[in-house]
Amino acid sequence: MLNIDSIANKFRLSYFIFALLLCAAFVSIFLYAESRIEQDLVKARLLQQLELSQEKYGDQPIYVADPGIKIYRYDKAPASLQAIANDTVQETSVTVNKASGAGHANLHLFAYTQDGQAYILTYLENTEMVMGNYPVLAIFEHLEDIFADTLKVAVILSLLIAAIFSQLSSKQIIKPLLDLKRAVETDHHNLSDLTHLPSEVGVLARAIDEKNHKLEQYLKREQLFTGDVSHELRTPLTIIMGASEVLASQLDSDSHLNEFTNRISTTAKETSEIITALLLLSRAPEKLDAPQTSINSIALAEMQRLKYLLRYKSVTCQIIAEQEYSAYVRPELLKMALGNLIKNAFQYTDDGEVVITIDDEKITVTDTGLGIPEAMMPLLYERFERLESQYNGEQTMLSSEHETKHKVEGSGLGLSIVQRIMSHMGWQLTHQANRSGGSTFSIYYK
Repeated sequence: MLNIDSIANKFRLSYFIFALLLCAAFVSIFLYAESRIEQDLVKARLLQQLELSQEKYGDQPIYVADPGIKIYRYDKAPASLQAIANDTVQETSVTVNKASGAGHANLHLFAYTQDGQAYILTYLENTEMVMGNYPVLAIFEHLEDIFADTLKVAVILSLLIAAIFSQLSSKQIIKPLLDLKRAVETDHHNLSDLTHLPSEVGVLARAIDEKNHKLEQYLKREQLFTGDVSHELRTPLTIIMGASEVLASQLDSDSHLNEFTNRISTTAKETSEIITALLLLSRAPEKLDAPQTSINSIALAEMQRLKYLLRYKSVTCQIIAEQEYSAYVRPELLKMALGNLIKNAFQYTDDGEVVITIDDEKITVTDTGLGIPEAMMPLLYERFERLESQYNGEQTMLSSEHETKHKVEGSGLGLSIVQRIMSHMGWQLTHQANRSGGSTFSIYYK
């Protein structure tokens, strides 16, 4: 199937259409010229025959001349001819009796007035019209057939030539674009070699080169910013973790306060891991080492870490896996992606269960929670979009207690970060609404 979006195919199609229109114009001119010449020949022969018949027979109501010529005085002509005849030679199809049986032939006719007397002159085609000693019309019709055959061959050759030239021309037009494509895909140096060209490709190459410079500068600034922020945050986080450990050692006797110090230490460590994951996302995927990482272990660790979200809920959670599964991925990134999905499932599920299923192709997180309204689907992976704001904005019967119940904490960045991690690793994230309520998110890691 022809890809109409291709520039080369558009050019070929335009070339072909132009050739087709040109051929159509030539054919139209030929048909018009053929028709006019035939009309002039018929008219001249019939007028000559009228003059000859008047000289030979005098005034007669009907003149017959072989072959195929019949001239009527207007008042003696058939009503059917009187109805259509005018001073222009016309052509109509009539039924004639031949030796081989009834058939159709073309009848030429026109009206003519001479000395106040009107006539209708007719010629039945497929007979030899003789002008003097020369079969003028027969010769013309023979030439007409020759020209028609020649025109058919010319049209076919024109279309073939158009196809060949369009193919060759399109290659010449597309070649600079393909060179530009290869230059963009390889390196900046090759692209710079095209910026000096005076053609449209050179203009495009200069625009792309300039844009590349801006993107490189932007990426460098982003990487520097991420690195600086991470460096600046690591120091206070280290202080917090150290202080919490010292504080915990001083509060061994107070279990209530010790719980809070442990929470501080754990949160500080998690924040440090998030910073590490964000630093990894700022680097090119090909520059990262990807060790073989246990998916089961990370899923279990994240489920245990986030279980505190279910303390006051009647929700069960479990991991289903037939065996130990692993993937070549940085554990920080997998932990961040899977942790966000599990956290969302825990936060938005009040009753029922959360099931994490792992197989050799994907990781799924299924819950029996609120589900995702249809209105929010286009914004599912947008930054700063949260479920409760969209859900409560819909025309649904929600009590104030229900609304308050689902105003969970969060930045609205979870799914956006997960989607970014998926793109970074070349994985795929999908969402499916459950019939019984809730959602299923799947990470396809193979």
